[in-house]
Amino acid sequence: MSHSRTILLAIFFIILLTGSASAEEKSFYSPVIYIDKEAHRVLISTLGSVFWIDVPPAAQPHMETLPISGLVDFVVEMRGKDQAPLLKTWKVKSGESTCMYFDGKACK
Repeated sequence: MSHSRTILLAIFFIILLTGSASAEEKSFYSPVIYIDKEAHRVLISTLGSVFWIDVPPAAQPHMETLPISGLVDFVVEMRGKDQAPLLKTWKVKSGESTCMYFDGKACK
């Protein structure tokens, strides 16, 4: 019985370590509240909370095209408690923009 328990604990820790080592992607469907051009980040709101999304260099030239108050589907990489999520892609669902879809590299 103790051998089985040891194996189960080992499997649990392997899964725990593997899961924490990989970056988690999340999607947020949110209005754009504010665009901080100097700090390269976007303020959004979802599920009663307001938080920043960091914008990577490839998206920075296009971030100003996001419509304030427009609804956007953001896909981000969650990076831990002390860091803001990092933008991967966006799709503008409502509002005007010259960059309706950013795929991580370019606008479409």
